[in-house]
Amino acid sequence: MRCPKCGFQEDKVIDSRASRDGSTIRRRRECLSCEHRFTTYEEIEKPSRLMVLKRDGRHEEFTREKLIAGIQRACQKRPVSPEAIEELGGQIYTQMVNSYDREVNYREIGERVMNALRGLDKVAYIRFASVYRRFEEADEFVHEVKKLEKPHDTLTQPLPGV
Repeated sequence: MRCPKCGFQEDKVIDSRASRDGSTIRRRRECLSCEHRFTTYEEIEKPSRLMVLKRDGRHEEFTREKLIAGIQRACQKRPVSPEAIEELGGQIYTQMVNSYDREVNYREIGERVMNALRGLDKVAYIRFASVYRRFEEADEFVHEVKKLEKPHDTLTQPLPGV
């Protein structure tokens, strides 16, 4: 540590204290040359933020708020509680942050949201899929709806007579 008064690079620590929340350490130091006392703070270096590689090649910070806003738009005027949306968004956000270090492709986020919405609300799923997949033809939309008709669980046996 360089003394702010004389620039000498050697000092001794007189006192160390952790902050109330434990995120920083306050150190009281004394220069060994001029005996000037000064205070320094140490904090844990936070990891770099997770970035999303967008469709057009841009990078944007991955935020929980934007993820939840997208889910909310898909669930608008649907019988889905705000708590369920928050929980779903939080789960997906945590999965992404734990799975990727620096960058995640928009496709991975979109697929995870679609899979989660498929189980939550089928109309919200279709809404999200139509924006995410950029349906331009009615056939594409119909094809996605027909995929919902197919059973997704291959272990479930059909009931007799149905």
